[in-house]
Parts: sequence; structure tokens; C-alpha cells
Amino acid sequence: NKQEMPEQLSDILLVLDKEKMKIQAVKSIDENGKMETVEPTKKNQNQFMRVDKSGDFFSNFFSNFFSQLKNPTNFTFFKVPAPVAAEKAQELQKHVDKPTPQGEKVLKEHEVKAEPQPDKKQENQNNMATAQTTTETSEYRYKPEQIDWDTMKNLGLSKEYLEKRNLLDPLLRGYKTNELLPIGINLGGSILRTDARLSLQQAEDGNVIVAIHGIKKEPNLHFEFFGHKFTDEDKKNLLETGNMGRVVNLVNSKTGELMPSIISIDRLTNDVVALRTDFIKIPDELKGVKLNDEQKQTLMEGKPLYLEGMISTKGTEFSATVQFNADKRYVEFLFDRSNNHQQAQTNQQNNQQGNQQNNQQSQPQEAPKTFRGKELDDEQYNKFKAGQTIYVELKDKKDQPYKGYITFDKDTGKTNFEFPGQYKARVETAEAHKTQTAVNSEGKTIEATKNIKEPLKSGQQRPKNEKQQEQQEKPETPAKSKGRKM
Repeated sequence: NKQEMPEQLSDILLVLDKEKMKIQAVKSIDENGKMETVEPTKKNQNQFMRVDKSGDFFSNFFSNFFSQLKNPTNFTFFKVPAPVAAEKAQELQKHVDKPTPQGEKVLKEHEVKAEPQPDKKQENQNNMATAQTTTETSEYRYKPEQIDWDTMKNLGLSKEYLEKRNLLDPLLRGYKTNELLPIGINLGGSILRTDARLSLQQAEDGNVIVAIHGIKKEPNLHFEFFGHKFTDEDKKNLLETGNMGRVVNLVNSKTGELMPSIISIDRLTNDVVALRTDFIKIPDELKGVKLNDEQKQTLMEGKPLYLEGMISTKGTEFSATVQFNADKRYVEFLFDRSNNHQQAQTNQQNNQQGNQQNNQQSQPQEAPKTFRGKELDDEQYNKFKAGQTIYVELKDKKDQPYKGYITFDKDTGKTNFEFPGQYKARVETAEAHKTQTAVNSEGKTIEATKNIKEPLKSGQQRPKNEKQQEQQEKPETPAKSKGRKM
């Protein structure tokens, strides 16, 4: 039941250009040694280069970074904590603009210098290609020799097996394996066999340990998660989409620091996982749709976003809801997610569990409260979830309004959209079919055609020509009396 700690604390690399005498935040360095920087403001914090703050890792990283830099003597570097990077940059800039003995002391406190490491230099250069702006750098957090391979062997795993399945690389980068692994744990008198995701973690004594993330029956949302108590809305979102849909302040249990984070469910294990907002990286475009600042901000806040006009790998246009996932650390597409998640778990568990999952999938789905970014009011939603067709006014990706009708299918969990013309045609066709059935099967007549002598065409509800019109309008001849003749 161990809770997944948000992405570990990181440091930001600030740089002073000695020619311009201006403090900037480091964004990246290209293969030619040219450094890219951005203004050290909160608006740009998503682009800051973030580095693991643990001593050895940072030393190796910075030494390698410095050795690749073109004209390194032109710059002075500073290391500051990520949560206060923008404020620290302003403070350092003031001391640069107006030098004082006290200011010089502050600058020295944060300054970092590359320490020569000739025996590791080549190794670091091989490990690092180009520094990137997210945690997903090409620098590895761990080395293969740090792994306790005896422990791995006891779990039924080996280095060769992990390499063959391309699972060693994410482990060394500090991530969980992207799939479940069959492991066996020898408890002396018995052996426990289960499926689990694995990750590497650094213990307090500095040793690297193997963490086992086993499958839970359901996410644990009844207790506080690093100081956050889940609301009913939080639980609903996490269980339906796997993402909570908002940013909350979590509390670092060791330091008491508040950590703005988003929360998701590990869909393979049902673990609750958090990711600091510092580590959220939103792309400029998704499947051919360029994101504007408002759309990026929506995703940065962990909220769902409906996008239209995306182009699939097969070249076809499609629309979908997208959202940033804390466990995967990227923007995902929410295509009927709940069923896919259940199916994934079914494939990893035994037949009995799989049957239980399939039974769950066959149950009616709950209607969404929002459609294409439009939140339904209570009256609309009550009709919608009852399966009735409702009229909605929406906006496309260019913020242009359009109208239509939506109907919820409880069995499939899908929402059907129709433009007004499509809806009208469907209703008219359905009404004609209903009328024809009443005539054919129930012997009923249509008032507008009851006097026509000719057989009616399928779906005909009114005279088709002048002859039939005359027959319909001609008054009926009164029936002759059949009384007895006197």
C-alpha cells in the first residue's frame, strides 16, 4: 500500500552571461555545444532544464554538461531549487546589477563549478547525448552494476531477460517498467507468484533497491495521499478516466514542503501516482493540431481537453479527448479508457480474474457530464443519461459555434452526435416506419390517405398525385338503405 511519491525534488540550472550580465534559465544544449536559455519567469518554468538534486548524479551531469559547452568561460552557473527558481533568479539578478559584499556571498552560495573527472569523462559523454528540458534526459539515474542482480535472480529475472524485452533501459532512467512482469518471491516455506511492475529506488543508505509494484484490486482512495483527501469528484474522475483532472498541493512527508502535483492511477497495478507540475511537458502540437496557450494551460492543469481535426498515422481525421497522465508522463488519448484498462489487466491475470473483469465490462456505462468541452446542465444531463436525445450548442477548434443532437448509449458507453439535418432525417424515417408498421400490422389507417383505393407505397403518408388527391377529397357515398319494400 506504499504511496507513489511525486517526482523527486529537482534543481534548476541558472546561467550568467558575463558579456550581457543577465541571469537566464538553461533550457538545453545542442550537439554543437550551443546553449539555449529562456527568461527565468514562472511562465517559462515548464521549459527549464531540471536536474536530479542528489549529489553524485548532479556532479556527473554538470561535469559532462560543462565539457560539452562551447566557450564555457563566458558563463557562470548557479543551482537553485525548482519551486523557487524564478524568485531566486530575480534575487541573483539584483546582486549582479548592484554588486555588494553580501550579494557576492549569495552568488557564491549558489554557484556551481565543474570538477575534473578524467576517469569518468568519456563514460559520461557516451551516456549523455543532448540535454533535454524534462526529466526524460538521456542521462541515466542508475547504472547496471548498482542493481542487486541476486535479488533480481530471486524474483526470477535476469539482466539478459530485461534487455531482451527492452525493460532495462527505463529502469536505469528511474522509471517503472512499462509492462507487468511475472515474478516469484520465495518466502521460505512457500513461493508467491504474481505479476508486478518494477522500479529502482535509492534507499537512505545510498544503496539501490528493487521496488515491486504489485496489482491491487482497486485504487486506495479512502485515505489521505500526502496530505490530500480525495473528494467525491476526485474519486469519480480517477475511477472513470484514470486522471484526477486538477492540480493539488501535496505535502513532502520529510520536509513539509508543498508540492503542486497532478494525480493519476497506474492502470496496470491500480497504484495512485503523483507527478509534480514542474515535470509536466506539453508539446506544441498533437497529431497535426497546433495547441494555443489556453489549450496548453488546460493540459498543464491536468484537465481534459477535447481536440478536433487530428490526423491519425493512417491519414484519417479524428477527434478525441486528451489529458496529461502522471504515471505515463505524457498527454494521452482517452479512447474508451475504462474498458481498455480492464482488458489490459485481464490479459495479465488468471482466467478467473479475467472473467470477473469481463463481467464488469458488460455492465452499463455511466454517461459523461461533459461532451466536447460543453458541460451539460442538470436538466440536460438527466435526460441524456436516461438515453434521451438532447440538443446542444458547441464550439469547434477555431472557436466557431455549431449545433447538434447527442444521444447516450448505456450499453456501449458511447455518445452519438448528429447534426440537425441528420437528426431530422433519422426522426422522419423512424416516424414513417412506425406509421407503416401500424398500417401493415395493426390494421390502422392514415387520415390523409384513407380514401385512396390504390395500394400505398412503403412509407406513403399522403396522396402522391392528382388522381389520389381527388380520391381522397371525394366525399364518401352514403350507404343505401336496405329496408323492406312496402
